[in-house]
Amino acid sequence: MVRWRTLTGLLAAALAAVTAGSLTLAAPAVADAGPATPYVVGGARAAQGEFPFMVRLSMGCGGALYSPRLVLTAAHCVGATGTNTSITATLGVVDLQSSSRITVRSNYVYRAPGYNGNGKDWALIRLATPVTSLSTLKIANTTAYDNGTFTIAGWGAAREGGAQQRYLLKATVPFVSDATCNANYGGDIIPAEEICAGYASGGVDTCQGDSGGPMFRRDASNAWIQVGIVSWGNGCARPNYPGVYTQVSYFASAIASAAAGLGG
Repeated sequence: MVRWRTLTGLLAAALAAVTAGSLTLAAPAVADAGPATPYVVGGARAAQGEFPFMVRLSMGCGGALYSPRLVLTAAHCVGATGTNTSITATLGVVDLQSSSRITVRSNYVYRAPGYNGNGKDWALIRLATPVTSLSTLKIANTTAYDNGTFTIAGWGAAREGGAQQRYLLKATVPFVSDATCNANYGGDIIPAEEICAGYASGGVDTCQGDSGGPMFRRDASNAWIQVGIVSWGNGCARPNYPGVYTQVSYFASAIASAAAGLGG
C-alpha cells in the first residue's frame, strides 16, 4: 500500500536526459506495492526565482538548499553515509533545460543515523563547490509552524504514473492532524517524526519524483521556512490518503549538528 516517492534506477537515469533536454520521460504505471517517487499533482508552474532554494537531484529526487554547500533531502533517496561523487544537483532554475541552470556534483552524503526505512527520513548531501548566488531555506526548529497551509513544489509527475516535469510545479495543501492521518493509514504513521498534509477529497499532492523536496510556509517574519520533507504516501492525491512528510522540527537539532560536522 505504502510507496516511497522516489524513482527507480532506470527512470532516474532517463531523468538525466530530461534535464539535458534530449528526452521527454514517460513513467510507467506504478504497481500498488512498488516504490515510486512523488510529483506535484494539481499544481501550477512556479515563476523563475519564486523558490530559489529548490534543488533537483540526479537520482530523481528533490531537495532544498540548506546552506551554500548542503542540500537537505530524504534518507530514502540516498545510500549510506560516506563519500559520494555520483549525485548531480541542478539549481537556480524553474526550467531544468535552461541554459542558466547551475549544476554541481556531490562529494559526501550523510544519512540519518539509524535510518531503516521506517521514520528518520532525512539526509544531507554536501556539494563539491558552494552555491552562493541562491537563497537558502531555513528549517523549523519549533512546532509553531507545523500547522496551517503549506506550499509544496517539485519536478515530479503531475499525475500518478505520469511523466516527470521539465518545469517546477507548485501547490498548497492543508495540515492534517496526526490522529486523522494515522486513521487514514491504519496506524502506520510515526506521529512524533512525521507530519501529514493534503485534502480529504484528494486532487493535490506530491508524488513520483518529488521525494526529498521541501514542504514549507511563511514564518512570523514572512520568510519561507521548511516544515517537512517529502517522504511517502499511498499513491498520489488519492482521497483520504494525505502526503506524509518528515517533520523537520523534530529532527532540527540533529540536522543542524550534522550540518555543522559537514562544514555548515
